[in-house]
Amino acid sequence: MADNGVVAEGRLTDWVSLGVLAAFVPRDAVDDAVAAAGKQARRSDGKLPPHVMVYLVMALALFADDDYEEVAARLTETLVSWGCWDDSWSVPGSGGITQARKRLGYEPVKELFSQVADPVAEELTPGAFLGPWRLMAIDGFEWDAPDTPENAAAFGFAGTGAEDPGRPAFPKVRVVTVSECASHAVVDAAMGGVAGKGAGEQSLARKLYRRLDEDWLLIADRNFFNWADWCTAAGSGAAAVAGQGRSEPAGPEDPPRRVLFLGAGEPEGPRQGPAGAPGSGPRRAGPGRGPGPLRPGGRVRGP
Repeated sequence: MADNGVVAEGRLTDWVSLGVLAAFVPRDAVDDAVAAAGKQARRSDGKLPPHVMVYLVMALALFADDDYEEVAARLTETLVSWGCWDDSWSVPGSGGITQARKRLGYEPVKELFSQVADPVAEELTPGAFLGPWRLMAIDGFEWDAPDTPENAAAFGFAGTGAEDPGRPAFPKVRVVTVSECASHAVVDAAMGGVAGKGAGEQSLARKLYRRLDEDWLLIADRNFFNWADWCTAAGSGAAAVAGQGRSEPAGPEDPPRRVLFLGAGEPEGPRQGPAGAPGSGPRRAGPGRGPGPLRPGGRVRGP
């Protein structure tokens, strides 16, 4: 390895990033996602078949500051060095990659995410568990989207209409995610617009509550709390905790919080590990499970 971190014409960090990607996203899962989305290759001799494009799309997220051709070169050079790629393959131009991305669409990537996005923290990972509960968090954020008529119609502009002369430069995509506190791994997500009915974070979060696992303790800020939604979350078998504003101040700089707990009882069976580990895999609660030992409406003081 040279002093600048280059290994065999590629940065060591590239090898590590792409190696982790290949380890966590096996080819079989990619093929299954492509098939489920109905995006199989139409010809056998194409330079950018769907499974290659899926890996390339993920690599584009890893190397967001690089152009298409450079990311494709990083990916294929790493695979060649591992002996699992034809070294006679040449990188297509950006136009060819763009067309291949359009053919692929979003559906295979969405399907693949649903298959492989799992918590990754292990039993001894600091901050991963509180007693029997795996600590998870729900939160929202926004992304800029390219300023096209389609994106403007689908997502809208923050605070204004599409025809407003003072509107922002780009449409916004609102995203709400459930992620693991210890690893920050995103395990579920819902996306929508920022304008119109049902565009708030609470509306997107409702798509996620029924998909919580029963050994999770979901942490949220007060923006996500309302009783009906929190009972839906508890119905999945998970427990939840949400900030509910502040009660009387304890001092000028350190007022206590009011926190609401809601749960469906202690999870049954062994604690879940990361995908593939003993005890891994979804364990959903049965229908009709309601709040249990974590008292609904309980308020405690905290920092």
